[in-house]
Amino acid sequence: MSGTTIPAVALRRRRRDLGYWLDHERALGYMLVAPVVLLLLGLVAYPFMVAIGYALSNRTLADAGEFVGLDNFIDLFDDDIYLQTLRNTFVFTAGSVSLRLVFGVGLALLLNESFRFSRLIRAAVLLPWIVPTVLGTMAWLWMFNPNFSVINWVLVHSGLMTEGPNWLTDPDLALFCVILVNAWRGTPFMAITVLAGLQSIPQDLYDASAIDGAGKFQRFFYVTLPLVMPVLLTALVLSIIWTFSDFGIVYGLTKGGPMNATHVLATLSYQAGLAAGNIGEGAAISLTMLPMLLVLIIWQLRRIRRSTVL
Repeated sequence: MSGTTIPAVALRRRRRDLGYWLDHERALGYMLVAPVVLLLLGLVAYPFMVAIGYALSNRTLADAGEFVGLDNFIDLFDDDIYLQTLRNTFVFTAGSVSLRLVFGVGLALLLNESFRFSRLIRAAVLLPWIVPTVLGTMAWLWMFNPNFSVINWVLVHSGLMTEGPNWLTDPDLALFCVILVNAWRGTPFMAITVLAGLQSIPQDLYDASAIDGAGKFQRFFYVTLPLVMPVLLTALVLSIIWTFSDFGIVYGLTKGGPMNATHVLATLSYQAGLAAGNIGEGAAISLTMLPMLLVLIIWQLRRIRRSTVL
């Protein structure tokens, strides 16, 4: 017998072991879920626990620091810049998500109609979502540039203004600009998601409501909106989470300026933790996003579970 040959007894035992895993659903489920659990532990749970450890210490880039408890969190609420950033974050999220919702739903209703080149236009609508954040931000930087801005050129040559505004250096305009760019980037996701929900609604329901005398607005409020609401709420929650923790657009356009007018929690966390080297403070700032996002996630999961049971 060759040295590499598996004995018959060992081969039968191996087959029995494999058969056990395949014949028992719970054991098979554990086996299939194990890689995902290990991945989540390594890429989510471990970094999260490390961030908590940093937030409870006065660690810097040059010093391991020591345990300080909740001092970092207490100090944040005595910091005017942090409080301003917290307000900016809520205004930024509310403004961006509101614009996404209005334009996304309106765009989805238009794309749901039958017209020439409808498939091509639906694909083109996704471009702001597909384009990398850096490239999109660079394009908007050029459009907001006071010397080369196409927006200012239109405003001046149309006679609406004698001189174009400094969009990104004016504290009163900068936050509006980052809200606008974030909404521009996120509207395609909202539109395509709602469009998928619209196309799942049976045409028979519209025909029946039209026979009953319902107009377009009545069909929208009593047929379209209730049936598309689950998809709409899911897209809305995802948009809130992504916008609340957005970093790339704000940092690419203004880096939190001017005068901290556009700082959001993500950019302030980066500035304090990496740019200034205060790892503990930066981790504490980032973790203050957790309770607000956790409430949204739990609400969404409960809503999904309730709809699944029903």
